[in-house]
Amino acid sequence: MAEEIRAEMVANVWKVVVTAGDTVADGDTLVILESMKMEIPVIVERDGVVARLAVDEGDVVQEGDLIAVIE
Repeated sequence: MAEEIRAEMVANVWKVVVTAGDTVADGDTLVILESMKMEIPVIVERDGVVARLAVDEGDVVQEGDLIAVIE
């Protein structure tokens, strides 16, 4: 079953660490968000493959926006 990773706050996408098709493990960083001069890593919570990456560096995400889908 696919897991959707969503933004927990309004933030800028500072760095994208993975690409679609990458294999990820529990604890890996997908992207790094920046909000109020703080860097916040978005961590995957299960092993899988990045099926979709919905953000690019420089994007602004709102709370609840899709960041990635892990299968």
